[in-house]
Formats: sequence, structure tokens, C-alpha cells
Amino acid sequence: MRGALPVLTFRTMTAPLVDPFQRAIRYLRLSVTDRCDFRCVYCMSENMTFLPKKELLTLEELDRLCSAFIGLGVEKLRITGGEPLVRRDIMTFFRAMTRHLDSGALKELTLTTNGSQLGRFAGDLYDAGVRRVNVSLDTLKEDKFKEITRWGRLPQVLSGIDAAQAAGLRVKLNAVALKGENEDELFTLTEFCAARGLDLTWIEVMPMGDIGNEDRLDQYWSLKDLRARLAEQYTVTDLAENSGGPARYVRLEETGQKIGFITPLSHNFCESCNRVRVTCTGEIYTCLGQEGHSDLRGPLRASDDDAVLRDAIRAAIALKPKGHDFDYSRGVGGQVSRHMSHTGG
Repeated sequence: MRGALPVLTFRTMTAPLVDPFQRAIRYLRLSVTDRCDFRCVYCMSENMTFLPKKELLTLEELDRLCSAFIGLGVEKLRITGGEPLVRRDIMTFFRAMTRHLDSGALKELTLTTNGSQLGRFAGDLYDAGVRRVNVSLDTLKEDKFKEITRWGRLPQVLSGIDAAQAAGLRVKLNAVALKGENEDELFTLTEFCAARGLDLTWIEVMPMGDIGNEDRLDQYWSLKDLRARLAEQYTVTDLAENSGGPARYVRLEETGQKIGFITPLSHNFCESCNRVRVTCTGEIYTCLGQEGHSDLRGPLRASDDDAVLRDAIRAAIALKPKGHDFDYSRGVGGQVSRHMSHTGG
């Protein structure tokens, strides 16, 4: 990392980022690696070809990039992958971001993980200022977990969740709704989360990337149906709260727990989109469901003057579309060619 790292304050911030539809950009999802120790069937093919390490932004470049976004008004930073915790020396980056939390410029630093490495890093993450983590977990059955993740081990993930909670981290489970795969675990997962004090969000499978023999038309399970099934056993109350992401929330009155629904297909959430995604190679995608992107690595490496980088960021935001284009009605499973791991979800 650089020797004299800048600490951003509200006085040093320039005019905030606003897209063509007057949505203020406050949320950056940054992928720090395309690599993962799992090969989930809805995310990757089993035999992936990963990027050469020389193409990835260095930890120093990731710091400079995030600092530029924070200086332009981004208040929430989510670290993703691939699996972010398999990136070598990644805690150096997390610790560097702590200064923006301390200054008040950054309101939240968090990550999405498969949970495999939480046993190693939970305490370090808490010390760096992380207070919430999202763990991707679609099933509580070991054989089914192995089938979905191909390479994963369920006990390792459950142990990681325990370690995260013991370290003081709030844990939310993200479960992809997979027709014929985890439909029968709707209530099992709900009860598991209620017993452990975990939040739970269900996500509709998204049409992204070639995943080999898997067919997303067969995988798709509408969350309208999932919610209707919940209502058969629980009293479901809509909540008005917004966490800054795309989820809509309900409360199950019998348990008091909160359940989220991310529904890019059955209920478009674009009207309130306040986020952009940057890949580990410095490509900025202003919409998860569109192919359009801009290069930030070139400006980042072309000049030490952050004004050049800020101009490139503003130019990219000016191209942010009104909404995504996910649509299974066309009869094809992958409307976006890149894998989910490329942009980090």
C-alpha cells in the first residue's frame, strides 16, 4: 500500500455522483478477484479459465479506486469476488479502508462471501471495521451442498458462520431459489436462521454466463411462489425499510425474523438503483443486467492525478441505463454473457 494514504473528509468531497435518471450513486460493489474455491452451478462452469494475475488491479490500485469513489460520495462499499477472501493479502486492503470509516466518509464496509474462509478471517474483519457479512448458502443438506457448489464442504461454511457470529459480525444468509433443488428446504432454512439470529434473503436465479450443462429455465423458481408458500405457515407482513440494496423485506410474525426478496425477474427493482459494480480488472458496470461497461484501469494507471480517474468515473456514471434486461420469456437461459463471478453479483 502507499505510504501516505489520504483520509477523506466531507469538506474534501467533490460534487456527488448522479446518473442520467437523477439517482445518486452511494453504493459500490467491488470484485477483488474472479477466483473462487467453489464452482456453484448457477455461477460458474466447473472448468473455469481465470484471469492472469497481472491483469488484476493491485491492492494499492484497489485502494486508490475506492478512495476516489468515496471522495465522490459513495458511502457503502461491499467487497465481492469470486470469493474475496481467497485473494492473497486481502486483509491489507480491508485495513486500509478503515481510515474512511474512521473519518465518517464511508458509512459501511462489508462483504459477500461463500463462508469457507470466515473461520480464518472473521476476527480480522471485525477489527477492520466490518460489522455485517452476507454468506451465500443455498442448502443445509451436505449432499445437496456438494452438488450445488461442486467443490464446497458444508461443515466448513457452518463453522465459518459460527466464527463470524462469535467475532461480533451480523450474518445474513443469501439463498438462491433453485427450482427442484432447495424448494423443500424453504422452512428448514427459515427455522435455521430464526434459531441462530440470522437474517435471510432469497434471490431469483439470474440469467448470466454459460454454466455448461445447467439450464436456468429449469432452475428458475419465482419468489412470488416462494412467498406464497411462506404465507401458508407464517403471518407475513410487508416492511417499508430499505437497506440500500435491491431487496424488499417482510417480517414473519411468529418468529419476528426478517426475510428479504431480491427479484430481478418477477419484480424489477431498477427505479431505486443507487449502485455500480467494478471488476477486479477495473471495468465498471453500471448495470448488472446489461453488457455495457467502461474502463477505469486505463485512467488509473495512466496518471497519478486522481482528477483523471474521477473524470473517468463520472463519464461512466453518465452512461448508466434506466434498467436491466433480464427476461426468461425469450426462452433462453443467459441474456448476459459474462459469469456472475466476473462482476461479483
